[in-house]
Amino acid sequence: MLKTMTLFRTALAVLALTVQVQAGGFWLISGNPEASPDAKSKQAVVTVKAVGCHQPETATVTGTAIGVVNGQRRVVTLKLEPTSTPGMYMVTRQWPAEGKWVLSFEGKYGEAKTSLMLTAGPSGVDRAHQKQAIGAPDKDQIEALLAN
Repeated sequence: MLKTMTLFRTALAVLALTVQVQAGGFWLISGNPEASPDAKSKQAVVTVKAVGCHQPETATVTGTAIGVVNGQRRVVTLKLEPTSTPGMYMVTRQWPAEGKWVLSFEGKYGEAKTSLMLTAGPSGVDRAHQKQAIGAPDKDQIEALLAN
């Protein structure tokens, strides 16, 4: 019985490793719109790109701006416009210039989900301190970013 359990566990470990290697991972990364002619021409404030998956152009990427303006909570659904680079989207400012904001993006590729969060304010989008996570955007992390 012990030998059977050991073989079963070994087979499960090999299967899990094979699935991870074939999946290739899946992430969202932010980029400088100045580096993309498409984004620069539309005066985008940030680009978001699906990376790591086999066909990034088939990933679904959505975005939301969550902010506090004059003590009031605001939520704006973001329109992401595709660029000529497969899997990359440009985002223009669609939220008020005042207040503190978290730009929250979620990517889906098959069963995989990933998220990216950036802060934004009157001085622009802070790409240097982006937060990435596996799965949907973390509400506690969004609250922490808004509090700082």
